[in-house]
Amino acid sequence: MAQEPRIDVNAIARAVERGLSPDQAQRIANTLGDQGVWFATPPARHRRAAAPDRVWDLVGDQPHQGHTATGRAGVYLADGHSALVRPLILADGFNYGPSDLDELWQHLNAAYEKGTPGLLDQLRMMGIDVVLLGFDQRHTFIQANAAVAVSCVRRAITDREGDNPLVVGGVSMGGMITRYALARMESDGDDHQTDKYFSWDTPHLGAWIPLVLQQLAYLQESLTPNPGKPGQADLIRSPAAQQLLWGWVPNENYSGQVTTSSDLRNDFLEDLQRIGWFPMRPYKLGLVNGTGDGTGEDLPPGTPVFDLNEGPLELTVRIQPDLGERRNIGEIRLTGEPIWSSATSHVAGFDGAPGGTLDSFSRIADAMGLPIQDRFRNTCFVPSVSAAALARDPRKWQSDLYADLSDLPKDETLLDAFCCDPGNQPHSAVSKTLAEWFVEQLAGW
Repeated sequence: MAQEPRIDVNAIARAVERGLSPDQAQRIANTLGDQGVWFATPPARHRRAAAPDRVWDLVGDQPHQGHTATGRAGVYLADGHSALVRPLILADGFNYGPSDLDELWQHLNAAYEKGTPGLLDQLRMMGIDVVLLGFDQRHTFIQANAAVAVSCVRRAITDREGDNPLVVGGVSMGGMITRYALARMESDGDDHQTDKYFSWDTPHLGAWIPLVLQQLAYLQESLTPNPGKPGQADLIRSPAAQQLLWGWVPNENYSGQVTTSSDLRNDFLEDLQRIGWFPMRPYKLGLVNGTGDGTGEDLPPGTPVFDLNEGPLELTVRIQPDLGERRNIGEIRLTGEPIWSSATSHVAGFDGAPGGTLDSFSRIADAMGLPIQDRFRNTCFVPSVSAAALARDPRKWQSDLYADLSDLPKDETLLDAFCCDPGNQPHSAVSKTLAEWFVEQLAGW
């Protein structure tokens, strides 16, 4: 019988911050640095975004947990179109705060090859009207934002001229939001008129942020409270993070199971199963930013990423060990004495798994002013087996991280077709391989 993955923390006090002197607490807080909300990706605008031809203000068609989500969509008509004719809805993904449609356009339309138009420009040249769907709270419940996606689908059907079917999907969590929205519409007997569904590096089984970094985000927040402003751990504790992350911890001193530590994830998976798990009517496409041949990153499990020694203060943070019992992932010492240490048991070596990557360790090291080897800058965020929607129970998921997906039997994935990158690329990156495959899949539509 498989052992449940868990984490165990030893601290000098029930809450480590209460066991430190003010000077010690400040020293640790200063060492951890201040980068605002940890793991949130700031806008990176390097190019000019196209102006939308229309903007739809959207309200979720129903509340979730008493919360009615809102959002907006930018409509970018195809060349020669004066109205919506062939709608492709692309939903924004996981991050903190509201969507930025200009930034989303720039990201998705970035030139991946000299002399070749960006992906969104290519779609419009093919006669496809692009609808970028954003959310006012990307970090709220998936079900709440899925209600916004339902409203967007209905608006597209209402505004469309003719009867061309829709293509609906999203990048990162946007693929999960639209997966839920279409499945819910089918469950409710609501005709979504969608011919194709797509997900771009979507964590169908789950996503991964190193557990030790989650803990340090909580610790930094507890040592430097800033009332009235977002905390360093706000993205980690958000409903969306709890629903998406395979391994999640609620605070820096938590000891216990990590795959079932959030009721929000369990409830979401049960809710998704209730409405059918996946929409059945559309042809389902998956784009995977990781390799499909089982090749991961050069991140030996248990290796120290940074090992800080500043006088009386020492801090060690390690690459996630692969399974084992009480394997150390991080430790803080003062004058040689451990004041906080964390260890995992039966947790797989996710950091080096094939998949779309996130510069998690890099961001923390840079905020701390610490040198970091280039190979440690990017770790797995959405494993390839997750983006390819392997037919596995996400509640028990820890195996097959390095599976070869190149000759996968049809019943091993819940998608109809998927494409992997030849290398492990940054999460949600628009690469030549994925862009060309996606355009080819839509060429006959």
